[in-house]
Amino acid sequence: MALAAPAGFAQAAPSDTAPVGASSAGATQATTTTTKAAAAPAAWAAGTRAYLVITAPGGTSAVSGAVASNGGSVFATYDAIGVIVAHSTSASFASSMRTVGGVQQVGATRTSDVPADAYNPALPANPSQSATTLTESNRWDMTQIKADQAWAVTTGSASVKVGVLDTGVDDQHQDIAPNFNAADSASCAYGKADTRAGAWRDVGTHGTHVAGTIAAAKNGKGVIGVAPGVKISSVRIAEPTSSLFFAENTICGFVWAGDHGFKVTNNSYYTDPWAFNCPDNVDQAAIIEGVRRAQAYAEGKGSLQVAAAGNSNYDLANKTTDSESPNDSTPVTRTITNACIDIPTELPGVVTVAAQGNGGAKASYSNFGNGIIDIAAPGGDGASGVYSTLPGGKYGNMNGTSMASPHVAGVAALIASTNPTFTPAQIRDQLGVQATDRACPSDTRCTGTTTKNGFFGEGAVDALKAVGGSTPPAGAYFENLADVTIADNATVESPITVSGVTGNAPATLKVGVDIKHTYIGDLKVDLVAPDGTVYTVHNRTGSGTDNIVQTFTVNASAEVANGVWKLRVNDNASQDTGKIDAWNLTF
Repeated sequence: MALAAPAGFAQAAPSDTAPVGASSAGATQATTTTTKAAAAPAAWAAGTRAYLVITAPGGTSAVSGAVASNGGSVFATYDAIGVIVAHSTSASFASSMRTVGGVQQVGATRTSDVPADAYNPALPANPSQSATTLTESNRWDMTQIKADQAWAVTTGSASVKVGVLDTGVDDQHQDIAPNFNAADSASCAYGKADTRAGAWRDVGTHGTHVAGTIAAAKNGKGVIGVAPGVKISSVRIAEPTSSLFFAENTICGFVWAGDHGFKVTNNSYYTDPWAFNCPDNVDQAAIIEGVRRAQAYAEGKGSLQVAAAGNSNYDLANKTTDSESPNDSTPVTRTITNACIDIPTELPGVVTVAAQGNGGAKASYSNFGNGIIDIAAPGGDGASGVYSTLPGGKYGNMNGTSMASPHVAGVAALIASTNPTFTPAQIRDQLGVQATDRACPSDTRCTGTTTKNGFFGEGAVDALKAVGGSTPPAGAYFENLADVTIADNATVESPITVSGVTGNAPATLKVGVDIKHTYIGDLKVDLVAPDGTVYTVHNRTGSGTDNIVQTFTVNASAEVANGVWKLRVNDNASQDTGKIDAWNLTF
C-alpha cells in the first residue's frame, strides 16, 4: 500500500461534484459543496479506467459533452480547478479527448480497473469499542518535541479544524470521539465525496493512528495528541481492499479541505500508482497538474498541507530509479530524474516531513534530500515506535514518516490556534523558524548546513517554541514573518512597528534574524531605528556560507522604543539571491 509507513508496518467557485447519497447528517455539506449532479454511468463494466480531463478553471461544462461522445462518462467534476474525473472502457478515450478543443491535458490515473464498488460504495465497518484501563503518560515522541510543555500554553482551539486525509478514522474511539467533527467528514474514495454517516471510517488502521497523534483528547485515557483541543475531520481517500490513494481521491480530498475550512491537513501517503510522477509522461503529467491545482485551491482557501516524505531511505534530491511503480498492477524498474516528483509531498507549498527515531537521529527508513525536506519529527524506529490510537478503542505502535507528519500537523494546528489570522504561508514559516537546528551526522548522504540540510530540513519541530512557550523571552516581543525577496545588487527593508513599550530601547536589544541566502558574504544587514539611526549587525562576512539565522545584541539605549524599526539588507554582488524569511525584536 502507498502509505508512508514501512511495508507491512511500513472559493473561487465551489466544486460541482455530487456527493454520494447525502444523509441527513451530511445534508448541510451537500448544499455547500454541490451545485449540480455529475452524470455517472448506470452500471460498472469490466475494463473501466479512470482519467483526469483538465481544462481551464470554470470550463468543465464546455468539454463535458465530449466525454460521452468519445466513449466515456463524467464521474465527478471540480469546476473551480478545471478538473473532470471521467471513466471509460475505451482504450482510445484519452488520445481522443486530447484532440478536443478546450482540453489541456488528459491522463489515466491508474493501470488497473476502477472497482465496481465505486458505483455503489459499501460503508466501512463500524468496529465495536473496547474500553481502556490505560492512563495518559508522557511518551517519548511528545517529550521530544516538547508537546507536553506546549500544553501549558495551549492545547489548541476547537475552532481549528485538522483534516486527516488517510484510510479513514474510527470516530467512536474513546480518545478521538471528544474531538471528532462528523459534520465536515466524508469519504473521497474513487474521487467523489460520499457524505453518508460513517463513510469516513477506517478501512485499515493507519488513519486512526495518525488522528490520535494529532489530536487524541486530553481526557485521562490512553494517549494525548499534539493538539488535544482542536477538531479532527476524516476525509477517507484510501479505497477499500487495496488501501490505495489514487489522484482523483486526493483531488477530492484537497477541494473538500478548502471548501470546509480545514486549517491544516495531514497527508501520510503518496498518490498511487506511481511513487514518482514524471512530467514527460502524458498520464503522469495530468496527475501532477490535477493534484497541484487541488492543493493550490485548498491553500488559497486557508489550508496548509503537511505530508510524509516516504520510507524508502531514498534521496529525493538525487532521483535515479523507481522500482515500486505502478503498484496497482506489475511494478517495473524505470530510470527517473529530479523532474519526477512524489506527490503530494513535493508539490509547492506542502510541508515535507522526515522521520526521527527516539533520540533525534534520522530514522533508518526515512527519505531525505537537501532542498526537499522541510522539517523533521518523531516517526519511530525499530523497537521505539510511535504509540497512538487504533480502531475499536485500541492502541499500538507504528513506525514511519506517516507517524512523523502528524506531529508536525499537530504543531501547525497549535500555531493556528495561537495565531488565528495566520495564513498557510505564515504557519509554514513559523514551523521552520521555531524548529531546533540539527546538524548533519557523519553521513555523506546528508548535505547542507546546520540550519537547513537534507536529513532534518530546517530542524526538529518544537511545539513549545512554536506556540511561544519559550519564545519570546522576557521582554516585549515583536516579529515580522512576511518574506521579502533579496535580489542581486539591491537593498530591501522589512518593518516592525513597536508600540506599548515605555521609554527607550534597552542596551541589550535582541535582534533575531532569519535570512535565507546562498552567499552571505554578499550581504550587509542593518537595524534601522525609528529616527533613522543605523546599527550594523552583519557586514559581508561569512563568504559562501548559506543563511543568517542568528540573534544579535544591539545597544539601542539612545533610541525611543516605540515606532517603526526596519531590518535593511543590502546585496552587494551578483549570482546569489535569497529572502528575509523572518525577523524579530525583543525589548
